[in-house]
Amino acid sequence: MRVHIERCFVDLPQSLQLALSDPDHNPFFCAPFLAALEATGCVCPSQGWHPQHLWIEEDGVPVFFLPLYSKTHSWGEFVFDQSWASAYQRYGLSYYPKLVTAIPFTPSIGPRWWVKCGADESKLWQLAKDYIDANLAEGRASSWHLLFSEPQSLPVEDTEGMVRRDTQFHWRNQNYQHFDDFLAQMKSRKRKSMRRERSKVLEQGVTLARKSGNELSEKDWIEFYACYCNTYHERGMNPYLTLDFFQRVGRSMANNIMMVQAHRHGRLIAAAICFFDRTTLYGRHWGALQDVDCLHFEACFYQGIEFCIERGLQRFDPGTQGEHKLLRGFEPVPTQSWHWIAHSAFRDAIADFLRAEIEHTERYRQNAAEFLPFREPEST
Repeated sequence: MRVHIERCFVDLPQSLQLALSDPDHNPFFCAPFLAALEATGCVCPSQGWHPQHLWIEEDGVPVFFLPLYSKTHSWGEFVFDQSWASAYQRYGLSYYPKLVTAIPFTPSIGPRWWVKCGADESKLWQLAKDYIDANLAEGRASSWHLLFSEPQSLPVEDTEGMVRRDTQFHWRNQNYQHFDDFLAQMKSRKRKSMRRERSKVLEQGVTLARKSGNELSEKDWIEFYACYCNTYHERGMNPYLTLDFFQRVGRSMANNIMMVQAHRHGRLIAAAICFFDRTTLYGRHWGALQDVDCLHFEACFYQGIEFCIERGLQRFDPGTQGEHKLLRGFEPVPTQSWHWIAHSAFRDAIADFLRAEIEHTERYRQNAAEFLPFREPEST
């Protein structure tokens, strides 16, 4: 077996790219998405992302892949370790560069490595881990961070990896046939509130539409991007992603994208982008040119729920943060990431911090669940 590092996704063997080409398995851990990020300059050294994709071959055949980036900042990750970097700096140490395994700009739970069917996953994982450990030991990086991995144990027992947990809010499809079936599970007051929010959008002269697949045009992407950029600029920020990126995935992944459009007086005033696979809808990007009361809830939550019901999707992950999701039927779920810190003293300090943080997040998740708007199940 041999470990390889590629500085560009498209330099991976074609057979490996083909194995990673199915967005129906996951729309982010797939070749069209990862390649588009690099091809459009969203992920590149000038942006602080240095691709170092790790793959392993056996007898000339790719058997393992791990997306890997050397980073000089912590932006675009959504697992916040800036305080760790500040602590390093106070002690005259460098936290950057660090190694990150993640889907850039995408805080969604999903697969983070690929293993060829029938290959020895534990052996391959250990080989990859040995390579990364050597980088840390030689001082080429301070740490390695595996972000938003699926809720499973690592392929091999690892006493040095530290788990970190957080909370997101996801909607689950209980075999609903219509949106009203979902509302029927709500307490009366919450049900009325959600109906009032939906009505309020229509009363303000806004109409909603959903598009997917070949319904999406270049004009749709240009208009969406104007909304997307405006929302960033209003906050004094520059958007992470370019129009070229959206147009590329719009062509290569159209059947895994759903766009919600909001029109007023014949003009697009807001839009939201979701990706989806066989089981899950992922809410990703939103933007608006006008401020309309309750429109964000309609475009980013209720339209997605309707889409899941229509398509029979099991889960809706609307993105990170936002306790307002809780009151609209999105349940608290844990997320996890793994962290390996080379510096022994900082490793111990961070381990203490994470133990306390996990206790806090567990309590928070339990308390949050008490505010879900669902009726108590009827006793039999």
